[in-house]
Amino acid sequence: MSLDTPRTEPRRSELLTPHEARQRLEHERNSRLTQLHAVEEGGQNAEQQVMAAQKDTIRRVLTEIDAAFGRIEDGTYGVCQGCPKPIPVERLEILPYTRFCVPCLRDAV
Repeated sequence: MSLDTPRTEPRRSELLTPHEARQRLEHERNSRLTQLHAVEEGGQNAEQQVMAAQKDTIRRVLTEIDAAFGRIEDGTYGVCQGCPKPIPVERLEILPYTRFCVPCLRDAV
């Protein structure tokens, strides 16, 4: 392919549509709920501390997912909470409940 040949694939918009965002968030929520259920069923053995940590992590992510649904409703989904820039769609595809772009997340850590 020549360098002066225009790209034929369409460019994606900078933000996911609310429908796409809801679908990704619902998938994440269902996955986390399934994980939480599996960990809770796993039980009463020497790995209880690991399971407790997994439960805490899953619950924290579920809280983040619920907050992302709220951002869809108020129109702030996909906008970094650390700066006014849009979060890249590629990041939202991987982590649909994220609140920060990568540079702002690095600064927060």
